[in-house]
Amino acid sequence: MTDTAEGPVRFNILGPLECRTHRGRSVAIGGLVPERVLVCLLLAPGQLVPVPHLVEAVWGEDCPTTAAHQIRKAVAGLRRRIPDGPQLIATSGPGYRIVPGPHQLDATEFADLIRQSQQEEAAGNPGQAVDALRTALALWRGPVLAGTGGAVIAAASAALEERRLAAVERFFELRLRMGESTELVGELRDLVNAYPLQEALRAQLMLALYRGGRPAESLLEYDRARKLLADELGIDPGERLATLHLAVLRSSPDLAMAPSTPHGAGAPAPHRCTLPYDLPDFTGRKAELAQLANHRGQPDAEHRDGPPRGPGWSPRIVAVDGMGGSGKTSLAVRVAHQLADNFPDAHLYVDLRGHTPGEQPLQPGTVAGMLLRMLEVPGTQIPDDIPGRLVMWRSTVVHHRLLLLLDNAAGSGQVLPLLPGSADTLVIVTSRTRLVELDGAEWISLGVMPPADSTAMLSTILGAERAGQEPGAVAELAELCGHLPLALRIAGARLRNRPRWTVRYLVDLLRDETRRLEELRAGERSVTATLTLSYDALDEANRDAFLLLGQHPGTEMDRYSAAALLGTDPAPAEDILEHLLDTHLLQQHETSRYAFHDLVRSFALWLRSRDHPPGAQDHDALARLADYYHAASDMACDLAFPGRRPEQPPGPAAPLSLPVLTSGHTARAWLSRESDNLAQVAEQARDAGQYRQAADLAHNAVLALDARGRFEEFHRIATLGVECARALHDRSLLARGLSDLAAAAWRLGLLQDGLTATEESLDLAVSLDDRTGEAESTGMLGLLLATLGRYDEARAHLRRSIELKHELGAYRAQAQSLTDLSSLHEHCGRYREAAEAARHAIELNHRIGAWDMEALALTDLAVAHLGMDQDEQAGNCLDRVLELNAESAPAAEMSRVHALCAQVQHRLGANAAATRHAQRALELDGSSRAPLRQAAVRNILGVVYLGQGRYTAAADLHTAAHDIATGVGYRIEAARALAGLSAALRAGGDTEAADDYRGRAAAEFDQLGIPSGNRT
Repeated sequence: MTDTAEGPVRFNILGPLECRTHRGRSVAIGGLVPERVLVCLLLAPGQLVPVPHLVEAVWGEDCPTTAAHQIRKAVAGLRRRIPDGPQLIATSGPGYRIVPGPHQLDATEFADLIRQSQQEEAAGNPGQAVDALRTALALWRGPVLAGTGGAVIAAASAALEERRLAAVERFFELRLRMGESTELVGELRDLVNAYPLQEALRAQLMLALYRGGRPAESLLEYDRARKLLADELGIDPGERLATLHLAVLRSSPDLAMAPSTPHGAGAPAPHRCTLPYDLPDFTGRKAELAQLANHRGQPDAEHRDGPPRGPGWSPRIVAVDGMGGSGKTSLAVRVAHQLADNFPDAHLYVDLRGHTPGEQPLQPGTVAGMLLRMLEVPGTQIPDDIPGRLVMWRSTVVHHRLLLLLDNAAGSGQVLPLLPGSADTLVIVTSRTRLVELDGAEWISLGVMPPADSTAMLSTILGAERAGQEPGAVAELAELCGHLPLALRIAGARLRNRPRWTVRYLVDLLRDETRRLEELRAGERSVTATLTLSYDALDEANRDAFLLLGQHPGTEMDRYSAAALLGTDPAPAEDILEHLLDTHLLQQHETSRYAFHDLVRSFALWLRSRDHPPGAQDHDALARLADYYHAASDMACDLAFPGRRPEQPPGPAAPLSLPVLTSGHTARAWLSRESDNLAQVAEQARDAGQYRQAADLAHNAVLALDARGRFEEFHRIATLGVECARALHDRSLLARGLSDLAAAAWRLGLLQDGLTATEESLDLAVSLDDRTGEAESTGMLGLLLATLGRYDEARAHLRRSIELKHELGAYRAQAQSLTDLSSLHEHCGRYREAAEAARHAIELNHRIGAWDMEALALTDLAVAHLGMDQDEQAGNCLDRVLELNAESAPAAEMSRVHALCAQVQHRLGANAAATRHAQRALELDGSSRAPLRQAAVRNILGVVYLGQGRYTAAADLHTAAHDIATGVGYRIEAARALAGLSAALRAGGDTEAADDYRGRAAAEFDQLGIPSGNRT
């Protein structure tokens, strides 16, 4: 059954077959046979198509014996699938016919528009004729069935193609008669490249070039045609080309446009429109469209309350800039069409060729002549001298209410002499560079599209049904295209041209970054070609800088890192960055931070590999970058983590300009911003064989990553440091790297891995007589053993570590070990000793200004107070923790703090506050990636929920805590989870299960040596 409620269906056969309801739903046709049958019927609308003809269209000469039956079956399927199918497809004697209604078939609409254009031309309305032809040609999406329909359909498609070419020739013929010239060159050149033997198109291109003031290029086109015809066909150019060639050589006045009715220089001409067609599938840019929709003229400061005409009012000038492929022209054309009614005299468009392959930017005098001809000023009246021509343009335009679109400007110098003085004018300028010299202009800088707009554009291009089948792949495709409109259109065009491809298939092709730019190519359009135009417009120094900056592995850079990479000072580096920003080869999402668009970075790397094979220059640049980040991160870590090394820090290895960091706060902010860059530059140095720089940088990077709670990356970069130290056979460097790796392993609950690393690190430190390394590794060993429940061994190692660190004056490290000792005492129920160790740690941290470590020690002191039922003192400690680092501590630590706050508030009877803290603890816990803290948080909150009467929720939390703790070997929290689960089940009435869990908990506590009175 067909769904008649869908309304009339629309058939598009001028390209890949499309069958859509008026609601936009794509109708599935059902395979190759029904597709070819339907297209064959649509190629002859209203006419009888015999079954044998359909058989030949589907199979050619090699048809099966059941062919006729399959045709009837296909027709039956079409009637069933297509809304109103039985009424559309009628059986008529020996065959079938399809009778689409008005606007149901693009081929019929194409023919109707061609007839309409002929009627308008005969009636003396060339502008309306051009509009009809433009609309007709916009229907064309390619060969019928994308050229895959077999011989019969291919023959019909070829006939349609001939009709299209005739329409194209007439389209440009009329536009040439109406005064257009240079603005046609790009389109005509594309057509000549596609149809090199079509002499009519070549002649139109020659005439457009000549009238645009480019006679030499016009003659060159004739030369190309002559050689091509001789090589391919062995003939000379036809009479039309030969005659035109002679006329160009003689500068014949017959080639000048001869308007049917001359107009004086000051008289308004009939309405003129030379705007390109508006993309029917334009998507997004709502904010920019809304800003541009305000078309009122611009008053100066003294006339803001006066009428919008006369003195004090000026034309509205809008400058749209953006990187190549960002959709500047599409946006400008869309706005121009939307605002056209406000400027009834003329809508003029000129491509200034600022970034056009193989062409020089148009000079203002040339453009002024073109614009005057568009307004039908006779060529004999246009002055030959440039100043006179510009004066005539400005005096002529005063009498017109017009919209002027100056596309593809190279710079402000092309535009300024052309700006009119009339308030009845809107000037829209597009450029790849920011035209800062256009005083009084509105600037709109186009970035990439928002993800929602990108996917909407792809859905529009592909069709809602096809995009809806793979929404995840469509979103990923948009991401791989960098949300750049040109890349999105190219990707969409490739999929439209390959209807059998899935979106996922193209996504998989684009995932290969080394081939991504090559894949983003469709016909003459490519991302590489577009970016090359911007790159070629740079001077040599900026081109070299662009390629070097592309070696920066991070997502962002500042002037200091750029200076290191370029081998210069920050001030000239910033000038280069700002210039690349102005030309939209860099982006800026934050003040003083610069970033490559993903595709621009790929382009820079591709150019570098093509034109500059890796050598000493690259090696030196990357070494400078690594040295810079090592020196800058050394300085930042010393400020952000006071007391991290008791010895005097060394100065930079080489003269380097470093950022200005004046406090721990600014240093932490710098480390937060640069943590990705630190890790990526360390990896880059490792890959380049610069192992010592990589290892040194990794040691600082792990501090930044640990402080942000990025523990998996902490572990990865610590592993890198160890690998580099082993590659260098540097035992001291290896000991330090293993110590970092052990800390990362503890964070992730990889306790056995941590023990292995720590034991090797400790052995190395002792053999090297490295007391600092010995103190660090001994403390780490104590922490790991305590976590595993080996308390006596742990206690001895921690006390030895504290003693060594005190002797070395390493007070920050000493405070860390005191905090770890406090936790060990708390595990064993020795709360007074835990409080004593925590207070000592707090005092040391406060003395050196290490507020981050002070917060950890205060948290442990709060736990000790809770163990001694000193709830208010515990609350005071936690309040101080929240004051110190509520915004900056890792999620794992703050999750534990909020869980303890919930416990304190519950004990104090403030259940609403307890619930709020519990919810916040669970929110943070979800992103903490720290299993040791996750187990502890769940056990703490389980106790709170039990006290609130939420027995099931408490049991669930303790169960989760037990699973996590046993998974990593965190024995004390595993035992506490069993005890908590027992209490929750008993409160819920399941005493048998409660007794079982209580027995298991007691056995665990006994093995750990925890006295029965201290098992909380």
